[in-house]
Amino acid sequence: MEKCLNNSNEYPDDEVLSHYLGNVKNIWDSFLALLQESYPSFSGEWRYYRDGKSWLYKVTKKKKTICWVSVWTQAFKVAFYFPDRAETLIVASKLKRGYVDQFVGSRRYGKIRGVTVTARKSTDLNAIRKLIDIKEQVK
Repeated sequence: MEKCLNNSNEYPDDEVLSHYLGNVKNIWDSFLALLQESYPSFSGEWRYYRDGKSWLYKVTKKKKTICWVSVWTQAFKVAFYFPDRAETLIVASKLKRGYVDQFVGSRRYGKIRGVTVTARKSTDLNAIRKLIDIKEQVK
């Protein structure tokens, strides 16, 4: 799996996303539909980040960042960052053990830790929804 969207001049429109995501493009479309239908107060925006030399899709609610999305060949990754106080919510959630372990054992960036979902199939959207709901609960 290779990270895509590294060219600052190649805006990630539908055609470009279809090229890189291939069969997973329908999962991407379902992800966007999930955000629009279940979380209408969220907004998303593509930006090119020079430090990481790639385009990322940033999902926000007002000024709060909900998640970051990067595009890879035949997949996209949704990264969530939580403060330490979210650990009890994550451990008590119905997330798969792998995601819980990923958070509990992940490296700290200051006072936050991350959980990343690699989306390749529609069932991966369930984990994304659960993590969004946890993000909404954390103040």
